[in-house]
Amino acid sequence: MMKHKNIFVACDTSNLSEIKKIIKQTQTNKLKVIPKFGLQFFYSKNGRKFLENFNKDFWLDLKINDIPQTALSAVDSLKDLKKCKYITVHTNGGLQMLKAIKKKTISINKNLKVLGVTILTSLNNKSLKEIGHTKSVEQLVLKQAGLIKKSGCDGIVCSAHEAKMVRKKFKKLFIVTPGIRLPGDSTNDQSRIMTPNDAFKNKVSGIVMGRSLIKGNIKNNIQRLIDHLNK
Repeated sequence: MMKHKNIFVACDTSNLSEIKKIIKQTQTNKLKVIPKFGLQFFYSKNGRKFLENFNKDFWLDLKINDIPQTALSAVDSLKDLKKCKYITVHTNGGLQMLKAIKKKTISINKNLKVLGVTILTSLNNKSLKEIGHTKSVEQLVLKQAGLIKKSGCDGIVCSAHEAKMVRKKFKKLFIVTPGIRLPGDSTNDQSRIMTPNDAFKNKVSGIVMGRSLIKGNIKNNIQRLIDHLNK
């Protein structure tokens, strides 16, 4: 049963030997673990080169957000990354950008899923008000989920708190949630967090875990996750 649960491990470092260690030590036959590489690693000296030759499925979390033509050029420049299975774009880029990117990815790699990032899990209603939004986190996420569906993109990234509400309205959307912590772990800079089990109860398709897995003893952390999911 656990093999059907997507666990995305956030490889948040630019250190290549650390990356290799994280990838090796998070692999287990009991879980479906997929590495997620963000800006830090992709922009690093060895990052892109490593991904060109990487032979397992991975998620490239670049959160592309620009005018449609520039966003398309960015996606086009990724076509040599054959094992890239997921890319992220900011839903804020608008319907035209989202449609254009989805169309482009189909021509590059039909297995590549486009995930729209909604409201970052470091933000809350107070932060949204500060940047000029009048709607709540929940209202905005639901609105943006509708935009993703309309654009033909494959899924969204939102906190597990909004996932239940999104799933109720969009039954087939691929929903991934960051801000996931094992019980007792520090929240750090995330505002809207949840445990893995609670997130999966909210019908998410996958969860993103960073510090809870990669800080300290990685193998022990993976075992803690397996034990937690078995409860």
